[in-house]
Amino acid sequence: MVVITELREHEDATATARKAIAGRSDEEILAAVLARRGGPLPFLQAAIEVAQRRSDLFRDPSAAGMVAAMAEEAWAKAHAEAVRVRDPKPNTGNGLDLEKYSWTQQLPEVYISISVPKGSVVICEIMKNHLKVGLKGFSFIIDGELYQPVKVDECIWTIEDGVTLSILLTKQNQKEWWKSVIKGDPEVDLRNIKLSELPDLDPEARQNIEKIFEHCWRGYGSCNKW
Repeated sequence: MVVITELREHEDATATARKAIAGRSDEEILAAVLARRGGPLPFLQAAIEVAQRRSDLFRDPSAAGMVAAMAEEAWAKAHAEAVRVRDPKPNTGNGLDLEKYSWTQQLPEVYISISVPKGSVVICEIMKNHLKVGLKGFSFIIDGELYQPVKVDECIWTIEDGVTLSILLTKQNQKEWWKSVIKGDPEVDLRNIKLSELPDLDPEARQNIEKIFEHCWRGYGSCNKW
C-alpha cells in the first residue's frame, strides 16, 4: 500500500507539473528553470550535464569547440545589441531597426515591421497610449506605453506574405516626430533626420518642417515640443 501511495503521489506531482507548463513557450519554461537554478552559469552547467548524460554529444571530439563557438556567437550578439542601444543609428525611414522589430515614420504615421513564423496566431492590441503585440503561446514582442497617443480608429495591422506583421499607427499629433515607438526603448536622434529622405511634400508642409529643424539645430528646445 505504501508503494502504491507513493506511485500515486508521483503521478499526481507529474500531472501537476505538466499542467503548469501546458501552453507555455519553450523560452518561458527555460526562463523559469534559469531563475530556479540561480543564474545563467548554474543553468548552463546543468544543461551541459543533462546533454552529457542523455545524449552522445560529448562523444564527439569537436563538441567542446562547437559549444565554445555558440558562446562566442551569443557574446557577439549581446555586444552588438549593447552598442546599438547605446548609440542607435536611424534607418532610412527616420526610425530604428531593433532586435525585435523595425520602425519608420513620417509626420502623420508610424510603421512597424515584425518578422513572424509562417502560420503564427498574432495578437495585436492597439490602444490610444499602449501597444501590445505578440504570438499566441509566447511572451509579448511589444508591450508598453506609446511615445505619443494615436488615433486608434485609423490604425491597422496586417500579415504580409505570411511572415511579416505590418502595423500602421496614425499619430494623434501629426506635427511631431517620434523618438521611439515605446517609451523606454532606444531613441532615434531627431537631429539625424534628413529632409532629403522625406517623401514629396507640398511647399507649405516642407516650409513648416524646415522651421522645426532650424529650431532644433539652433538648440532652442526639443524638436518634439515645437
